[in-house]
Amino acid sequence: MIIVSGSSSRNLADDLAQRLNLEHVRATSRKFPDGECYVRIEKETIDEEVIIVQNSYPNDMLVELFLLQDAARNLGAKKIINVIPYFGYARQDKTFLKGEAISARVMVKHLDLEADKIITVDIHTPKIIEWFGKATAIDVHAAECIGKYFINDGIDLVLAPDQGASGRAKAVASVLGSTWDHLLKTRLSGTEVRITPSNVEAGGKKVLIVDDIISTGGTIEAATRELRRLGAKAVYVACTHGLFISGALERLKKSCDKIVATNTIEGEVSMISVAPAIAAAFQ
Repeated sequence: MIIVSGSSSRNLADDLAQRLNLEHVRATSRKFPDGECYVRIEKETIDEEVIIVQNSYPNDMLVELFLLQDAARNLGAKKIINVIPYFGYARQDKTFLKGEAISARVMVKHLDLEADKIITVDIHTPKIIEWFGKATAIDVHAAECIGKYFINDGIDLVLAPDQGASGRAKAVASVLGSTWDHLLKTRLSGTEVRITPSNVEAGGKKVLIVDDIISTGGTIEAATRELRRLGAKAVYVACTHGLFISGALERLKKSCDKIVATNTIEGEVSMISVAPAIAAAFQ
């Protein structure tokens, strides 16, 4: 078995290869002048199994993933395991308006053509895992990795951005031995919304907000301001997938004491490796 990484996940693949004691081959990837993608796995043959570590986001990385699957088969891979740290297009799992595509289902159909096993990390809609047919699919969780990162920060309270994400806050809190809660939005007027912890007081506490995806960061920024107003001693923010679009990262840096993400999407604040969680899926 070897690990092949695409251009989206080099560092994560390095860490995973070390933990599994496997060879790591960094696939060559470049763009043609017209923008089309070229990939090459520089091996003579792949006799048995290959683990391909590559995101399906953004679009260029998705195309690269499909090409890596084909390249591995052409080299003789008997089994393809796709580790997809961030599964793009997972946020539309149903139609809201007539005529829409169900993008998550489209991704599943195409990945299922070549993959024998799929491993995702904190996929946005867990039921998507059940849609795979040929491929065995599992979703692993980053909560323990996030909790261990903050183990020495004296966190008193872990908050989820909403009730639906309470399970993630609970899991992180269990690692830290702290209390947990979720944020509650209370509409005060047509234009004003207050965001506060649902049950637990934040005053005088070190608070960690955890989420699966931070995109624009608007809710987290508003929550941080409110927690400060309530007297929180410090506000930390962590997420599994740090998209940080439209200047979100710079705004959050100004409003919170520390912001970190895992390395599912590699960037400036990708301080937490999810390789331990992924490696556990192979044991």
